[in-house]
Amino acid sequence: MITPQDASQKARALCEMAPVIPVLVVDDAAQAKGLATALVAGGLPVLEVTLRTPAALDVIREMAQVEGGVVGAGTLLTPKDVQNAVDAGAKFGVSPGATDTILSACEEAGLPLLPGAATSSEVMRLLERGYTVQKFFPAEANGGAPALKAIGAPIPQVSFCPTGGVSMKNVNDYLSLSNVLCCGGSWVAPADKVKEGDWAAIEQLAREAAALPR
Repeated sequence: MITPQDASQKARALCEMAPVIPVLVVDDAAQAKGLATALVAGGLPVLEVTLRTPAALDVIREMAQVEGGVVGAGTLLTPKDVQNAVDAGAKFGVSPGATDTILSACEEAGLPLLPGAATSSEVMRLLERGYTVQKFFPAEANGGAPALKAIGAPIPQVSFCPTGGVSMKNVNDYLSLSNVLCCGGSWVAPADKVKEGDWAAIEQLAREAAALPR
């Protein structure tokens, strides 16, 4: 078991490890260790593997063996997703939104969750349950940094990891906000570089992201 308060404390600690959490969609588990090693070497130790491919759970298993990395599962939608993620070695979870079912499943499994919220009401509902660290998703489609800044004015006690449409072009707009701990982004692991196994290029992208000011 884990309480929402403890989950948020652990999520905050993870978010504070680097300015960017890579959001990874990996089709081939054979690429997992090389990808994770490159990202960790570049200064991005916290990795979110989305459960969007058949290989995702195997990817988590492989990445969990990489020294210095902390691997979590994204796109948690059901209690079965939560259990599968825990069994694969995920240390945290991320959900695009939040339902009582998914929140309870993560709490019962002892899996720290970064729950998704898109509106003030959703943020307030999660705060009411005890979640003070949340994912703002989809960030750009929901008004981007100005919207998140506006939400922060009346609800300053909640901190966020905005994800969805975040790139090197706009990441500083988010990181400059007082209610943003870090950002989630897929640009540090471009699909073509992953497919080619160009770990040097990915490590360089990670270094650039890790050097972003907060």
